[in-house]
Amino acid sequence: MEPRHGAGSVAALTAAAAARLVAGVARETSGWDGSAGVVAQASALAERCEALAVEDAEAFTAALEALTENLPDLVDRMVAATAVPVEIAVVAADVAEAAVVVAERCDGLLRADAAGAAALASGAAAAAAHLVRANLTVTADDPRLKRAEMAVDDARYSASRALDSGT
Repeated sequence: MEPRHGAGSVAALTAAAAARLVAGVARETSGWDGSAGVVAQASALAERCEALAVEDAEAFTAALEALTENLPDLVDRMVAATAVPVEIAVVAADVAEAAVVVAERCDGLLRADAAGAAALASGAAAAAAHLVRANLTVTADDPRLKRAEMAVDDARYSASRALDSGT
């Protein structure tokens, strides 16, 4: 079965694009001694998100196959399909945090891009957490869901700070 790219993969790719935008803004900001470190961090986050997009497509496809064919390892595949969106939410929150650092330090003309990247990363975290919540193996008190929800809270806070920076 060909890997299916659903909302998890798209969330990861959105966070990757946001991270690349953060790196670009940091790279283009003049007079900031710490910008090279942020460029490296944001680039690494983008690469991680891109890898997570592939992992999510594979896990999602395996879970769908188990569901449609009533395979005996259905629960194992559903558990695996939950782990990747949790990680996407956490990494997307890291992207949003990097974006707020850049938004607070970048050239004013670039600030909207950094703030926009934080908002995109926050949305990616929220989408990934929703997938965790929708998984049939997850209960309301599941630590995986709690971790994803904490990541969303962190991402939203960072996005709010980034969107308010420079005003």
